[in-house]
Amino acid sequence: MTTSSKSLGDWFEDFEREAFRLETLDDYSKSGGVDAYRAFLAGEAQPEAYKASGWLATVGNAVQAGRRIYRVHVLSRPLTDYLRFELSWGYQRNAAAGEEFFILDITARENPIPDAPDFWLFDERAIGAMSYDGDGAYLGVDFLGGESLSEFLGYRDTAMAQAVPFSEWWAKYGE
Repeated sequence: MTTSSKSLGDWFEDFEREAFRLETLDDYSKSGGVDAYRAFLAGEAQPEAYKASGWLATVGNAVQAGRRIYRVHVLSRPLTDYLRFELSWGYQRNAAAGEEFFILDITARENPIPDAPDFWLFDERAIGAMSYDGDGAYLGVDFLGGESLSEFLGYRDTAMAQAVPFSEWWAKYGE
């Protein structure tokens, strides 16, 4: 049920305070950055197009305007090849632009939010539930109504309460 006339891109331009992302998958390899992922797997340098991704401008513009973009990734070790790529190349690159990252590592414990889907939450009022296929390909976003807001705020709050800053986690477990 789509309840927003805005696209996901519109929300990234129009949010006022914060955009929060929950990531729950081990593989998004068919959703973008495919050439960079192939380069990573081959031990090659980061492609120039990857280094200059449009996402970096989106993040940089938001942060310069005093807005926050942050995310929690729920994961377990050992990391998949894709997660090694995302964390070592993507998170490092995006963090330099001002995006904040947190890790909820469930390697040695139960997932505190096992039913949470991937989503974006804008200004604690707009929920964009993300859909992916089994191969990590992005299928689209469904904007959910206000009746779902408390549930998704709960997912965010639980994730943030139990996650650690990426830099701290990476210093301990990074490759």
